[in-house]
Amino acid sequence: MDALQTAQYARALYSAHGDRAEAEAAQKMRECEAAGNTQEAKDWQAVRRTIRQIRGPNQG
Repeated sequence: MDALQTAQYARALYSAHGDRAEAEAAQKMRECEAAGNTQEAKDWQAVRRTIRQIRGPNQG
């Protein structure tokens, strides 16, 4: 997933789930890791980092 796609996923997830978006991305990342999908897990990790940036500092 490229940076643009990552940002789009992160914004969509944050719009849909608000403050729960980061936790949702983390859950998806863990599910992918457990299934052995390492690249998809890395993509979700990037989405999670982007959500954290969207939320800003001191937001958890």
